[in-house]
Amino acid sequence: MKPRHAAALSPIMTLKEVAEYLRIHQTTLRKLIRRGEILGFKIGSDYRFRQDEIEKWLAEKQRSAAGAFKVGLSRSH
Repeated sequence: MKPRHAAALSPIMTLKEVAEYLRIHQTTLRKLIRRGEILGFKIGSDYRFRQDEIEKWLAEKQRSAAGAFKVGLSRSH
């Protein structure tokens, strides 16, 4: 039987899984972690990430890119 709170937990991803999911190199992901752009945590010497946090970060990046695109369009007209 699963604990009651287990359903609310987001799946945990490895550094390799997140890099593949975002389609970026693992080195690039490590740079994003060092700059504090992506939140992760270490278990021993290995990084782990909550999938919902990665998806939230990605959605924010998409929103900011769309906003920058709109600003660029309004300036060109």
